Amino acid sequence: MTDKIEDEIINIGDLSFIKYINADEIEAKVQEIADSIREDFHEKYPMFLVVMNGAFIYAADLIRKLDFPCELNFVRIKSYQGTESSGKIDIYMPPNLELRDRHIIIIEDIIDTGNTMAAFIPKLNTFLPASVSLSSILVKPEAHKHEIITQYPGFIIPEKFVVGYGLDYDGMGRNLKDLYQLYTQE
Repeated sequence: MTDKIEDEIINIGDLSFIKYINADEIEAKVQEIADSIREDFHEKYPMFLVVMNGAFIYAADLIRKLDFPCELNFVRIKSYQGTESSGKIDIYMPPNLELRDRHIIIIEDIIDTGNTMAAFIPKLNTFLPASVSLSSILVKPEAHKHEIITQYPGFIIPEKFVVGYGLDYDGMGRNLKDLYQLYTQE
């Protein structure tokens, strides 16, 4: 292993990760997404629903790049344990959230199996919003088990576990400014 590769590897808990997408690339992608959302929603006063905990960093960066009125709320949807999706979806939404006739933009960290959004989007639609759009900084199409359309995707990545930029491994690694992919020596 070269020194360059060693400099790019970090340990989190019992696993090793290698730098995958650096902070500058992430910032450029977030700006690109913000520009697209601005074009589509600058006159519609959208409500952003940020999926906690993973999407909070992406949401903060994205919202600061928007220069038009919008509303921000947080939902908690849990489906991961360790490095695997548990398949069980728990959804916690703020009480008395007025969604009827609103343009909703879900902000997510990663679309993996699609189980989370396959449960959440139908629930949102029962509130009769004007529209529901989805933005995720990471999308893993190879892992999809549902037809999930991400209108504002960030990076399309392979089916490997990632941490950093809000994503975690057992609660650790969210604070990393870069994205890291699970490292396995072959």
